[in-house]
Amino acid sequence: MDNDSNIDEEGGMPHEPVNTSSDTPGRHVSAAQSSLENKESQGPNTEQEIVRQAKTNAGSSLAASTLPSSQTSHASSVPPAHVSGLLEPDSEDEEPATPAGFERSTSPASALHRNKCAEYKKVGEEGVCKMHRFSLYETYNWFYLVGGDILDRKFRILKIDRTADPGDLIVVEDDIVYTKKETNQILNAVDDGNKASGGLKHKCSTWGVLGFIRFTAAYYMLVITKRTQIAMLGGHYVYQIDGTELIPLTTSSSRSKAERVPEEARFVSTLSNLDLSRSFYFSPTYDITRSLQLNMIQEREALSQGTLRKSQDYHEGMFVWNQHLLGPASTAIRNTYDWCVPIIHGFVDQTNISIHARIVAVTVIARRSRLFAGARFLKRGANDLGYVANDVETEQIVSEVLTTSFHAPGPQLYANPNFTSYVQHRGSIPLHWTQDNSGVTPKPDIELNLVDPFFSAAALHFDNLFERYGAPVYVLNLVKARERIPRESILLQEYTNAITYLNQFLPEGKKILYKAWDMSRASKSRDQDVIGTLEASARDIVSRTGFFRNGDCVYWESLIQNGVARTNCIDCLDRTNAAQFIIGKCALGHQLRALGIMPNETIDFESDVVTVLSHMYHAHGDMIAIQYGGSQLVNTMATYRKINQWTSQSRDMVESFKRYYNNSFLDRQRQEAYNLFLGNYTFAQGQPMLWDLTTDYYLHHADPRAWSVRKRKNYIKWFNPRHLEERTMPHNGFPKGTLADKPLHFFDDYWLEYYRPMGVSAFPKMLSYKVNSLRKYPPPKESQDGLLELNESQPKFASKGKQQDGDRSKTDLSLVDSPLQPQPDLIPKDSLSGANSTGNPLSDWLRQPIKQLQPEPCTTKDVTTPGNAQKPEKPLKDKSAATQWTLNQFVANSLNPTVVESEADEYLRYVNHPSNLPLVVSSEDPPHNSDFLAYVQSNSPDAVAQMLSAEDDVADFEEFVNVGDDPLTVTDMDTPKKRYKAYRQWLKGRSLFKQQRAD
Repeated sequence: MDNDSNIDEEGGMPHEPVNTSSDTPGRHVSAAQSSLENKESQGPNTEQEIVRQAKTNAGSSLAASTLPSSQTSHASSVPPAHVSGLLEPDSEDEEPATPAGFERSTSPASALHRNKCAEYKKVGEEGVCKMHRFSLYETYNWFYLVGGDILDRKFRILKIDRTADPGDLIVVEDDIVYTKKETNQILNAVDDGNKASGGLKHKCSTWGVLGFIRFTAAYYMLVITKRTQIAMLGGHYVYQIDGTELIPLTTSSSRSKAERVPEEARFVSTLSNLDLSRSFYFSPTYDITRSLQLNMIQEREALSQGTLRKSQDYHEGMFVWNQHLLGPASTAIRNTYDWCVPIIHGFVDQTNISIHARIVAVTVIARRSRLFAGARFLKRGANDLGYVANDVETEQIVSEVLTTSFHAPGPQLYANPNFTSYVQHRGSIPLHWTQDNSGVTPKPDIELNLVDPFFSAAALHFDNLFERYGAPVYVLNLVKARERIPRESILLQEYTNAITYLNQFLPEGKKILYKAWDMSRASKSRDQDVIGTLEASARDIVSRTGFFRNGDCVYWESLIQNGVARTNCIDCLDRTNAAQFIIGKCALGHQLRALGIMPNETIDFESDVVTVLSHMYHAHGDMIAIQYGGSQLVNTMATYRKINQWTSQSRDMVESFKRYYNNSFLDRQRQEAYNLFLGNYTFAQGQPMLWDLTTDYYLHHADPRAWSVRKRKNYIKWFNPRHLEERTMPHNGFPKGTLADKPLHFFDDYWLEYYRPMGVSAFPKMLSYKVNSLRKYPPPKESQDGLLELNESQPKFASKGKQQDGDRSKTDLSLVDSPLQPQPDLIPKDSLSGANSTGNPLSDWLRQPIKQLQPEPCTTKDVTTPGNAQKPEKPLKDKSAATQWTLNQFVANSLNPTVVESEADEYLRYVNHPSNLPLVVSSEDPPHNSDFLAYVQSNSPDAVAQMLSAEDDVADFEEFVNVGDDPLTVTDMDTPKKRYKAYRQWLKGRSLFKQQRAD
């Protein structure tokens, strides 16, 4: 008998969705109640009969209601998962990284008849919240995914078939929202109906579903099992994925058959080469796949039309990395994005800065494009669709932490003027060029594979930039112009020709702004200011493109960014990241002035806020470099500012070697994982396997068989005129039509996500509190509240040798009456506090406060010395304090090296020795040195007479000294001699060298 054949009757989960719009909720409850009263004596199957009767009358499942506190079952007395999880002492975030599962309990059947005045709620109705965490249960034939809201009060159920044919994905979505008690009843009923096959078991707990993927047989479901809070935007949290799990949607018997297929196992192994626990981010309630400006404009446009923004409209784009996995989900599940979450690949970081006693949140988000994505030497230039390699969109969001949400008072939806953003773009040169890294050279030759007189790939690429960002597009080309062997300069000339050709057809005011500058050569020249040149370009760029500032267009004017800065070098890594930081620094000044924090746009380079921004962009560049090139940045901002230390040379060499090693040996495996995860390669019967392909060229380019039927693009009107139109913001954020009377939480339920009512929170675990600690980017000095303080009038670091004593902070380590107490003249106080005399801040782990150590009490006996003097008490030694003091002394001596006076005199004599030598050498004997003569004459004649050699030693010496006329010929008389001992051993078959024992 099929164990799940009764699930529809017992669990209230129909195979097909049932329309319940015409049902009357009151009748359903009455039927369930009367069924309960008539069947209370039927024993343990009473709950199953009740659920069956409720399903018969309601058409779908149990009615939803919330019982009074006096009538709740044992399940409702258990603390909610979000409360119990916060109380865990080992959790660093407000919520544990691993989600807590749904807390099942056995409800007494007698309590069901008290469930009066129940009320049905369907998905999409007012007050229905999004699901926050999920629990996956399994029977022999089905998976049950139970989703709950953030308050742990409302639940929904998704049912996935494990016995479907290969290639079929059967998912049943229930539209009814349940209470916790009703969810328990359904799960208990399913458990009872499957006792013969093992019952209902808990599989795992997840934070969301990434999608479904299929290789050769059945589908797999990829879920998020661990996450970390990274940032908060408008009351919505952004998370980093720390753990995932790939779950096969098959039974145990069919799974064992699939494991015996070598191709299936190899596909799974190939996918595991993509580490989803690094630099992948998601947000269940905020669209991080698009910029803040685009989100606000689309939300305001939807409100002005009296509609809501649809999830499927904004969860599809070039930055959604699980788009291939979401395809089957969107077909099988009606409300796809209630269960699945889109993710981005790139970088997210956030920190708070105190500027003139006003708190400002700075967020940097980098989104890597999934189109033409891959490793460094395997993906260069552009494909024939106009998508370029290493395409990354970087957004810099600056907001004042005065209000939480995106909404202004009124409420005017999505009109908060305290949010600003600026968007930049980086990408490979949009030409058809490659580099063959099959050899051993770290810098392969650059080859132009196709010379297109109409520059079709570049035309498609810039038309796409116009569509995404508007006009103008400012191109900052940083490739080398002069080389001994032309490499990058080949692309420079071709790229310049492409811009010249495309510009002749663009209207005035919308042309591509192009600037080529050899940044590498300028950084090696002593008479060129790299930073000054970049700052001049940055001011020109920001003044032309503008930036985004939200507003209601009545009291606060909205500013829109039209256009984008496109920066590139040959790899779009080191030089590009430095240029983007300078542009971001210039944009930061404009953003702070728009918020009313700064009187002008100028920010000193030595201010604390620029230091924090440089740290953020350095981490941003490292992450992008690891994803594309396999190593961190080789040349940092310190290199181009010419303030890097000599130790950075060794670091640059190590990173260069790591990049070369990854490009030569590991990029092929990483590229195969990219192609499989992104859907560039899909298995088809009769087609070659992924690992058998000699090249993936046809996976990333258009099908050549479609060239003959594809309409050729116009070479003159290569752009879409609508893409050149100026972006505008709708005037107000008041909803219209049927949405005019809806409350705020109907549109944006940020209150529950951020403030978490009915939950217990601790300040050290809240993200808004933790970003103020600045553990990542410690400043040289801190304000009283622990935030960064921007000081425009004074530079961040004092000059060498001019540091005032008043600026030095006291050391955090204090040992009372300890012999290990460091002396003030040995360890500078400023070195322990985080800033040395040279102006270089210490690392983060050196800036952690050290607890004040108190000596343990010790008892000593009174011992009377002969002089009737009492010995002082000796405190016990603290090993941890001794280790900490030694570490601080080591760091202080490393950063501030000193020598004693005798060593300095010796070094001075060594340096001055050549100048003391006479220019003319005389023939007179040098004066006798008394010390040398005393040393020579120290041995008496008697002692010298006793230094005689034995006769045997003399004989052996003469034997080695006396060599015959033909020393290479060994006679029989020479065999017994000692000098031929090794030769005799060689004749016996032994080795000439002494054998060492192998460890």
